[in-house]
Amino acid sequence: MTASDWNKILKQLKAKPAVMKKFLKHCKPKERTTGIARQKCERCGRFGAHVGQYNINLCRQCFREIATEIGFKKYN
Repeated sequence: MTASDWNKILKQLKAKPAVMKKFLKHCKPKERTTGIARQKCERCGRFGAHVGQYNINLCRQCFREIATEIGFKKYN
């Protein structure tokens, strides 16, 4: 189960509070302390190629798209 799938399941279980409580107790993924799934892009949700310097928390693809808006300059 991926990180986004369990949120979709929670939306479906809002009508059934008893089932949702049991799901949260047994099936919710635990918070990560290490590994690739700990850091993900805040913009698109990708796990790989993460730029975490300066607390940016973006993948490299999103960083390239919005780097000039943030204030970074490209030097050739």
